[in-house]
Amino acid sequence: MREVELKGMLTNDAALTEARARLEAAGAQLEYEGRLEDKRYDTPARALSLQDHVLRLRVYRGERVTASLDFKGPTTHVDGFKVREERTVGADDPVALAGILEAMGYVITREIDREIAQYRYAGAIVRFERYPHMDILVEVEGEPAAIERAIVTLGMARAGFTTERLPDFILKFESRTGERAAICDRELLGEYRYSSADA
Repeated sequence: MREVELKGMLTNDAALTEARARLEAAGAQLEYEGRLEDKRYDTPARALSLQDHVLRLRVYRGERVTASLDFKGPTTHVDGFKVREERTVGADDPVALAGILEAMGYVITREIDREIAQYRYAGAIVRFERYPHMDILVEVEGEPAAIERAIVTLGMARAGFTTERLPDFILKFESRTGERAAICDRELLGEYRYSSADA
């Protein structure tokens, strides 16, 4: 499967409320609202990241817990959009999945925790992401035309949507505020055990 996406940024709750209201007024369907946790895995020698590959265990903690194991191939850029190969398999037992990965010798290289609201709108998926201490991100995924329609509906500046990765948004937040970002619960508590470059 091909993943095509852009990310944008909101700096306050009022902007988030307005963007969500515009999307809902246009008929978007809320698919999930709640906690989303990612754990990224690699070999101790970082063999995956050296190839720009991502191996991720994703857990949704809503009314019930669901999980997926995801693989992402190298990033490419096509006509101003970020594009990656993505393969996903769903599961109901994230603990068992984590155990399998660890038994195979993989180690956690990054934790990412956030509260999200994910919508489906006119062929696109729009996800609002609130991290422990950082700007609110808006990810829009789908085919290019669907992404463009969603951005117009959100009422956000098109120029604010980019192919940048999470580490780029971390740097923007820290440069603007002079504060250290926290993208997982451990970091909010002051335990910075992972590199932002692995986000």
